[in-house]
Amino acid sequence: MSMWSALSDKLDEKVLEDLTSNVKQTQDNLLEEILTLNANTEYLRPFLHGSSDKDTFKKNVPVTTYEDMKLFIDRIANGEPFDVISGTPITGFSLSSGTSGGKRKMFPCNNKYLENLNFIYCYRSFVISKYIDGLEHGKGMVFNFCVPEHTTPSGIPVSAATTLFFKSDYFKNRPPYWHWSFTSPDEVILCSDNKQSLYCHLLCGIVQRDEVVKVGTAFVSTLVRVITFLEKHWEEICTNIRYGRLSEWITDISCRDSVSKILGEPNPELADLIENQCKQKSWEGIIPRLWPKTKFIESIATGQMAQHIPTLEFYSNKLPLISSSYVSSETMFGINMNPLCKPQDVSYTFLPNMSYFEFLLVDAGDEVEIVDLVDVKLGCHYEPLVTNHSGLHRYKMGDIVQVTGFYNSAPQFRFARRGNLILSVHMEITTDQVLLNAVTHAKMVLESSDVMLMDFTSYADISTTPGHYVLYWELKGKYNNSIAEIDNKVLVECCYVVEESLDNFYKEYRKNGSIGALEIRVVQQGTFDSLMEFFITQGASSTQYKTPICIKSTEAIAILEEKVHARFFTDESLSLNFLS
Repeated sequence: MSMWSALSDKLDEKVLEDLTSNVKQTQDNLLEEILTLNANTEYLRPFLHGSSDKDTFKKNVPVTTYEDMKLFIDRIANGEPFDVISGTPITGFSLSSGTSGGKRKMFPCNNKYLENLNFIYCYRSFVISKYIDGLEHGKGMVFNFCVPEHTTPSGIPVSAATTLFFKSDYFKNRPPYWHWSFTSPDEVILCSDNKQSLYCHLLCGIVQRDEVVKVGTAFVSTLVRVITFLEKHWEEICTNIRYGRLSEWITDISCRDSVSKILGEPNPELADLIENQCKQKSWEGIIPRLWPKTKFIESIATGQMAQHIPTLEFYSNKLPLISSSYVSSETMFGINMNPLCKPQDVSYTFLPNMSYFEFLLVDAGDEVEIVDLVDVKLGCHYEPLVTNHSGLHRYKMGDIVQVTGFYNSAPQFRFARRGNLILSVHMEITTDQVLLNAVTHAKMVLESSDVMLMDFTSYADISTTPGHYVLYWELKGKYNNSIAEIDNKVLVECCYVVEESLDNFYKEYRKNGSIGALEIRVVQQGTFDSLMEFFITQGASSTQYKTPICIKSTEAIAILEEKVHARFFTDESLSLNFLS
């Protein structure tokens, strides 16, 4: 029996059909289960007095933010009993990425969280297997990483949620149908040195290139960084393959031993083949060139990750790009049930067995309207509120989602934006999504000059009067790693296109002089790697890192400023086009 035949037997499609057809009953049962476990915790007791009644919960339990919960979480971390907030043992703390909303947040985690994550991993693979044939004949080159764990004063492990999962029995004892095979051994995934791990992932993937049917990373930005890393290290990888000997700087013993077995005997023919591909002037289509049987890429490309899609399409020759699931450090939300849709059309079907979900209507004025999962309305924007098994109750996620449809009775949501990421120098508000769309329009101008935008961020510069928006751009030539000459006219036009794509409030304030001309500051290549390293030193996760769209840290801005080598503003004559 093939791996995917086994998967089909073990993972019954009826499970998804039942879940998505019985949303209300599943959600009500789940809330009752959570409240029965947690009603007598120190946090909930004053609100519920031991009751597990849904109406009492909705009437008495307040909507919370992280600041509301931090004191309780810190108390458990410092050694107080878990029943401060949870009726079941807290087995770990999962850390948020620390880049989309500021400092890293630490969330209580128990076996139910890991069980739900396992469920999502299994069923997203199951859904993909229904749309793409032949996966049973190959392997996935998936760049999974762990980050170093630390423990709280009470001895509870603290790490990224994926690290907690990869070190758990759910992953260690996974059955063969859990996922298609990885090209990398577990020792590479568990290696806490991400540079060694990344190098070994690539080496193992290249040695087994004819078996790779899927390439996967957590985020699209991570895969772009993987390709950039390969550009710097392909010659060394070829040397390893040519002589059948792993580089000496790979010092993690478990990693070294397991990878050496995969590397095997000297293989000069494969080394020559890889060298011939990598030394070509352009790396366009490098992914299918190196891994010719790749059928798709699995990586989150929604939200702020959308900016990296054109770059990835260049490297992949537009292989299908699947954003398979919507997960967070707080909870799992759902699965993309239409995996082959275009990246801009991705919606996630929320699964009612993950957490109890409520939704706060966005832009409702002074009225506070909170509805259940089954009561959301098509087209409306909401902020999810999460109640889970490990102590979060009516917790505001900070994400803004829009209802796009229904799968059976389960609502489907498009990720719209982060609720707290805004740019403003006067009285206007520019959300991350509006800015992303504006930069996407400007990328079309870059296309004419064979230049790619590798990464960007922004900040509101109010050191001048009037204040103005500053965008930091890292550029790269499509057919040459370096850019010999920056076309001033093209970058000035990009400034204009970004401004022209912003909303009418921005344009009105530009017209009356309350906002100055937008500026693009081009930074040296490698600048955004330095930015990432800075945020990691501040506690951000290397495995979950996402470049912040809006930067407020003076230290981070200083790093960017050191690397600026060209500045461009919207030309006054162009401004007249949208200010008139």
